[in-house]
Amino acid sequence: MTPENRHYRAIWISDVHLGTRGCKAEFLLDFLKHNEADTWYLVGDIIDGWALKRGWGGWRQEHNDVVQKLLRKARKGARVVYIPGNHDELAREFLGMHFGGVELANAALHKTADGRRFLVMHGDQYDAVIKCAKWLAHLGSWAYDLAVVLNQWLNYVRLRFDLPYWSLAKYLKMKVKNAQNFIGDFREVMVHEARRRGFDGVICGHIHHPEITDMQGTLYINDGDWVESCTALVERENGALELLTWSRVEEAVPA
Repeated sequence: MTPENRHYRAIWISDVHLGTRGCKAEFLLDFLKHNEADTWYLVGDIIDGWALKRGWGGWRQEHNDVVQKLLRKARKGARVVYIPGNHDELAREFLGMHFGGVELANAALHKTADGRRFLVMHGDQYDAVIKCAKWLAHLGSWAYDLAVVLNQWLNYVRLRFDLPYWSLAKYLKMKVKNAQNFIGDFREVMVHEARRRGFDGVICGHIHHPEITDMQGTLYINDGDWVESCTALVERENGALELLTWSRVEEAVPA
């Protein structure tokens, strides 16, 4: 069934990782086709510069199509704000500039229709591994990419047996105690920063874990990713915030 086209006040997406084999660009293209917004927030790691430094083997035509579709939304009048993350940190050299109608910013303030104020940022600035041991972050990124590639082959086999999609990377993340502790610590730090700056909540990405949690009156929202979860955050006309999971496109045969 073809989904109904919808329009929102705002849409947040992050951690697309264009340029990697694990990027589900086909899912995102379908999402972009069926959803519009007054404001689009690209909350970091849209293009994976770390992967591209190792080679362009993971860049496919669908990745070009995602970039063109986002630029087209800006040309048609939508506000598009690009907040770089750690994987596309080179874009931080151009903060405050506009390219093809896309604004580049280190962070953003978003005010919902019901008056709430949200801090929007990628979140890597508050990741101790990124700040203090970047080499370890690169090693972790390589291991994560390997798990994603293995997951593609695993799900190709599962598809042949009519079994549903299953994320190896997400399973490992949630089974490892240290990973669970990291998610909790990250949530606490981001909420503290939002409170310190006087916001009602924070909207971020970075850890590939979609979530909406009320932390004693301060809302923590992570919009997820387009490698494992295929999720986006949307704001409806009344100010309500909701996570959408996009799962229309079947898993393709791994390249």
